[in-house]
Amino acid sequence: MTDEILTLPEMALLLKVAEKTVYTMAQKNELPAFKVGGQWRFQRADIDRWIEEKKANSRKEGKS
Repeated sequence: MTDEILTLPEMALLLKVAEKTVYTMAQKNELPAFKVGGQWRFQRADIDRWIEEKKANSRKEGKS
């Protein structure tokens, strides 16, 4: 289900980083996120796209 909405702890598990890291990245608009009732939420489809973009950028930088 690609329209799945993830919470901050779920995002931390998905990315295998600390919750504080996800929170900070969301605040800095480094992750596609939105707030619901003051809490961060992440749409899985947006995150999947973000991951693919990061992978593509890493490959480009590696070729330089």
